[in-house]
Amino acid sequence: MRGTMDIKRLGRTGLKVSEICLGTMTFGNQADEPTSFGIMDVADAAGVNFFDTADVYPLGGDPGTSGRTEEIVGRWLRERGARDRIVLATKCRGRMGPGANDEGLSRRHILDACDQSLRRLQTDHIDLYQVHWPDLDTPIEETLRALDDLVRAGKVRYLGCSNYLAYQLADALWTSDKHGLHRFECAQPRYNLVFRMIEDEVLPLCRAHGVGVIAYNPLAGGMLTGRYKQGQTAEPPPGGTRFALKNSGELYRRRYWNEAVLESVAILGEFFDGRGKSLTHAALAWVLAQPGITCAILGASRPEQLEDSLKGVDLRLDDEERAVCDEVWFDLPRERDRQIALR
Repeated sequence: MRGTMDIKRLGRTGLKVSEICLGTMTFGNQADEPTSFGIMDVADAAGVNFFDTADVYPLGGDPGTSGRTEEIVGRWLRERGARDRIVLATKCRGRMGPGANDEGLSRRHILDACDQSLRRLQTDHIDLYQVHWPDLDTPIEETLRALDDLVRAGKVRYLGCSNYLAYQLADALWTSDKHGLHRFECAQPRYNLVFRMIEDEVLPLCRAHGVGVIAYNPLAGGMLTGRYKQGQTAEPPPGGTRFALKNSGELYRRRYWNEAVLESVAILGEFFDGRGKSLTHAALAWVLAQPGITCAILGASRPEQLEDSLKGVDLRLDDEERAVCDEVWFDLPRERDRQIALR
């Protein structure tokens, strides 16, 4: 049992982050402000020094709620005097208003979005500024030049991307190298026991070029907690869960709300239960142990939920356990739609 939070270098940089990154997209919707403060307090006390948010959060909100999560995080940082000890990450790309230029990765939107995030977060700099998903309408050079200017202006310290396919990340790295621009130092892909597509290209690319990897959805949106049972997909998802959220619920149902995934979860749950281990903890431990993974994003809607999930950092899987995890993945049908979508 390790008992302490491991600290990792983010890719090739000198930035040090905890192996668990606190995901905040429940703040302001599934978790009200006092509950969100409680979740951040739990993370802080456990040695989590890395918080991840985005301007479009909370998840399941609408244009009127975008930015609410950053505001809650900003107030917690101020009230707890925690800004200096937290590595703060946020993202831009999504729609933040009704205008044609209120979304995307154009120079105009990136610069405006960064200033607004700084205001909501009540800080003068963002440690890690990430593009949330690609913008195929904007040349990658324009996006990278705008981000480079933010670094040179001192508003941003490091750059990253989320939901990029391998060819898109490779193109961005090549463009930065060609033009002498600050590059993406980390990628944030979806990765868990029932979704391992990034092992084909994204992970090898990141390992080859020193790009850190921040895995999101390590518990498959709650599916790998074992709370859902086979046959349940014939009914609407339980209210208040990620699968039932307005707007984003459909995305999560497409990803995980099917009998093939539930069957895999049942197999894993029975196996780890027979060994006296929590599936939640095993799923998190598996992600953290994979080559090239810097950290995993854990979110919660209640403080006690996060307290339990964090126990997974102390678990090590043996050879037989890893083999069963592999077998479950190999038996799963592959997704027909491999296009990356916003979480």
